[in-house]
Amino acid sequence: MPFTLPPRTPSGPRRRSLLASAAGAFVLVGCSAPEPSTDTAVHSPSAADRARARAARDSESLAARYAAVITAHPPLAARLKPLRAEVVRHAQAFGGSGTAGSRPSGSPSASGSPSASASAQPSSSPTVPAQEKDALADLAAAERTLADQRTKALLTVPGELARLLASVAAAGAAHAFLLTEGAK
Repeated sequence: MPFTLPPRTPSGPRRRSLLASAAGAFVLVGCSAPEPSTDTAVHSPSAADRARARAARDSESLAARYAAVITAHPPLAARLKPLRAEVVRHAQAFGGSGTAGSRPSGSPSASGSPSASASAQPSSSPTVPAQEKDALADLAAAERTLADQRTKALLTVPGELARLLASVAAAGAAHAFLLTEGAK
């Protein structure tokens, strides 16, 4: 008995099915939502960009507050400089200038632009309470307020920025704890 080959059928999709698939994909793409205009994207920053800029300003403002307390109460410098250095790194992580960290015991006005957020004080030179305990309590309150604001903002920003905000908010809560730890 001779061996016969099965009828030859092409493997893979046929030309007609490929063309029909391509046409269907083209129609689906044409029906999708329109992309945002690049003109509006260039002129107005996204919500994530605004949140990132606000977070950088808030961290720079907080670093200025730390600098003001260190200047007003030099005995607290050893305790506050590591926390302030972290706050400056937070500002840099959000895209801030990092100028708030260039002079750890310098004047608070060298910290960059003042923040427009609710957590910042309106003047470029934050007021510092006369008592060390009160100054630490004010810093702790500022850290807590900022951590709460950042936690609330988590729902409005995309993934990577949300992770960064969550991390910095947790660090701020830890700073608040460390600032109030010796007060009890």
